[in-house]
Amino acid sequence: MSALEQKTARLTVLIDPAKKKAFENLCAAQDVTPSQVVRKLIRDHLRKHGVQWRPGGDADESSSAMGDLD
Repeated sequence: MSALEQKTARLTVLIDPAKKKAFENLCAAQDVTPSQVVRKLIRDHLRKHGVQWRPGGDADESSSAMGDLD
């Protein structure tokens, strides 16, 4: 991880308690943290929709498909 990637921002997500617990249990069983999984989901989603970004920088919205979200 580069020095730029070590800078973080908080993202608050509301989720029902049962789903949260199941997610945490699955992450523990796979020896990953929930944060690692969420960061990967975000990276994959950005790539899927053609959004370019720099670690530690802003997304380049000019190259994004900012239409409907899944």
